[in-house]
Amino acid sequence: MLLEIKDLHVKRGNKEILKGVNLNVKENEIHAIIGPNGAGKSTLAYTIMGVSGYKPHKGKIIFKGEDITNKSITERARKGLTLAWQEPARFEGIKVKDYLKIGMNKKYLGREEEKIREALELVGLNPDRYLNRYVDESLSGGERKRIELASIICIEPDLAVLDEPDSGIDMISMDEIGRVFKYLKDKGCSLLVITHREELSNYADRASLICGGEVVKTGTPEEVADFYKRRCGKCKVV
Repeated sequence: MLLEIKDLHVKRGNKEILKGVNLNVKENEIHAIIGPNGAGKSTLAYTIMGVSGYKPHKGKIIFKGEDITNKSITERARKGLTLAWQEPARFEGIKVKDYLKIGMNKKYLGREEEKIREALELVGLNPDRYLNRYVDESLSGGERKRIELASIICIEPDLAVLDEPDSGIDMISMDEIGRVFKYLKDKGCSLLVITHREELSNYADRASLICGGEVVKTGTPEEVADFYKRRCGKCKVV
């Protein structure tokens, strides 16, 4: 198992957000996390990545067989774990081509520009127009999301936690997202996709529904979507 989340409890202030999450992601798997707003999806993403302020008070995070619960965000990144999408590229003032070189997989040493061009094309951006653009306010929210997705393509991490934001990412079509997911999976990457859009889970191998800080259902995307429609529409939490 690539990632194992065991009885994870996380508080923000005095409020417990995650209340015993159990979850696993297999090697070379696309796993979607769906659920209503406020269910704890982004808290889960930040906790897995080790973002400051999201340290669990109970439970464990096991990555590639190692307990990383108390590891720093830098140590987790070095092990092949990365987080993207929730915020657009923030390296203000550098060129897109230089941003995409940050953390690039070492197997592309000497072929960086070739890989960058491929990544930009995969996310629907013309390399000739964007290589020398600056990462600044001249880029739209959608362009920033595409560039950050291109960075994941360049890194090819063992596991990418993709936390979908509420805006900007809608400018990327489902077909484009599906194409990128397939590319990363073909490269041997695993993805944990945290989304509010049920249709995005259709590109996953498995899906989990989180609600009230707990995983209440895991199965195929079809099984989880059916459970959500039948049960969650009547739930007072939703």
